[in-house]
Amino acid sequence: IKDMGFTSPSTVQARTIPLMMDGVDINAIAPTGTGKTCAFGIPMLEYVQLQDECVQEVVLAPTRELALQIGDELTKLAKYIKGCRIAVLYGGQPIPKQLNALKRKPQIIIATPGRLLDHMQRGNIHLDAVHTMVLDEADEMLNMGFVKDVTKIIEATPKERQLVLFSATMHQEVLTIAWKYQNDPVEITVEATKEDRPQIAQYVIATEQPKKIDNLLYLLDADVYQRIMIFCNTKFMTDKLTSRLKKEGYGVECIHGDVKQSQRNLVMGDFRKGKFPILIATDVAARGIDVDDVEAVINFDLPGENEYYLHRIGRTGRAHKHGVSFSLVTFRESVRMDEILKYMIAKPLPLH
Repeated sequence: IKDMGFTSPSTVQARTIPLMMDGVDINAIAPTGTGKTCAFGIPMLEYVQLQDECVQEVVLAPTRELALQIGDELTKLAKYIKGCRIAVLYGGQPIPKQLNALKRKPQIIIATPGRLLDHMQRGNIHLDAVHTMVLDEADEMLNMGFVKDVTKIIEATPKERQLVLFSATMHQEVLTIAWKYQNDPVEITVEATKEDRPQIAQYVIATEQPKKIDNLLYLLDADVYQRIMIFCNTKFMTDKLTSRLKKEGYGVECIHGDVKQSQRNLVMGDFRKGKFPILIATDVAARGIDVDDVEAVINFDLPGENEYYLHRIGRTGRAHKHGVSFSLVTFRESVRMDEILKYMIAKPLPLH
């Protein structure tokens, strides 16, 4: 923890860690970017039995990106725990590579539901010795249609295991899972306090569709921000904008649903290392990507869902740093922007 630069726990960490250490089931509602991974990761690592080769801890995540991010975070936390083995399993990665990881007898598994269930059905993984299971971003995972998969996975674990749910919103499917599978759960609601709340100044730029690229170039040419994420609604626009910015001489790459997982991992790794300053993405990247030093987020297109706006701009202003977001809004999109503003009243952030 000291090596990672942490000096005091965030609110969600202070409230979750003692309860998890006591073996309590938890149903937690917490905003994005408040340190949830360490909140459940620290107790899991404290209780792992290094001599036991069974799978003891399982974390389910809705996306490949989030699974990889959690794996990276837990690996950092486990730096001085010799003999602690962690495996990350997700769709799109070759099965033989994952089998090699499983042959090392990991005590901790981080996985997307579909791929974990696949390994279970093949007989590669048994969950009969699991004592802690965490569903991270449970609302998003169940909303994506993983209800049956998640149910099968939970039912493969012992009834007395600890089950911890983290969500950004209270979702009906989450309540159903909690009611069916948790034992006397403690509910935690963590409001975004002044300390935890992302400090994001939001700007709306009124424009016309043909002028959006000119407005974007104006923002980029100001050369104020060194790490930027730009969001588009379609794969086509993501590719088109990436090509245009490359022609203009910018260091830019993109990720979307048609980009192979291996390429997405490479692009994200290079972005984290600062090898290029601008990442363009569809909402496939809005959740599950944690880069602490993104300075600005630009909505080239407004998202179709209000929550996606919050997830997008939440890529900046992390780790107690200040961030900024810009939304390029045409007259036709102004109604959509008004809906987003009404939604944001319940989750207020400074708007200019």
